Amino acid sequence: MTPDYARLGFDVVRGAFSAAEVADLRAAFDRVAAMAKALAQALPDDGPPTACMHRGAQFVIARAGLNTRIHRVVWCGAADRTLLDVGADPRLLNLAAEALGHREFDHLINQAHYKLPGDTVQFPWHQDSVHRRYGTPMWTDVDGSGSYVQVAIALDSVAAENGPLAFIPGSHLQGHIPPREDGSLPPDSFDPATAIAPTLSAGDVVLFGPYTIHGSGANTSDRPRRVLINGYASPGANRRVYPGDGAGRRLRVPD
Repeated sequence: MTPDYARLGFDVVRGAFSAAEVADLRAAFDRVAAMAKALAQALPDDGPPTACMHRGAQFVIARAGLNTRIHRVVWCGAADRTLLDVGADPRLLNLAAEALGHREFDHLINQAHYKLPGDTVQFPWHQDSVHRRYGTPMWTDVDGSGSYVQVAIALDSVAAENGPLAFIPGSHLQGHIPPREDGSLPPDSFDPATAIAPTLSAGDVVLFGPYTIHGSGANTSDRPRRVLINGYASPGANRRVYPGDGAGRRLRVPD
């Protein structure tokens, strides 16, 4: 575990993926976005986000006139193998091993986030421990530090205006914080004024734990903010069945 990850609850790895590798991932994102646009044609205009299963992936999308609002594509690699293969890349697995302290994990998340200009998609402050179902029979923190790590690959440069991931440093030290009835975090559990939003270049990677409070605002720029997120759990932690063909596969760092 790196010093920043232990102290802040997140860390940035610069230049983890080359320009050519990023270009391949962007092309895969374009193919998946075309699928989302075709699916959105059947949705009502300006309706709420709808989950549609297609080619083994779950598309959470909405239609806004001629535009498609892509909230996320869950287990996107089922729809495009390029995105699934990178989830087993040794570089990501070694980062997960360093964070979790062992060499084998369950691959729970393989998710495409687009944050296109004007799509208004944003994510309020939260902990991923809620999504993992911490505190229910679906999840056990088997190692006492969260048993999960999320790794996000930036496919575009990321700055303040295009909806960057922002983190509350040190918030992971509180452990799981039970949310309020509306799903939001208690306001006295963190200070948003302390948030850090790392500036990223395409190919950089950000990793963070399940107790790290994070969120992202809307993209107000004229350029996209695409990230591919992979999440890995310690064996024995998860008992939830995630959407997507093959979700939850067991991976191991190559010897």
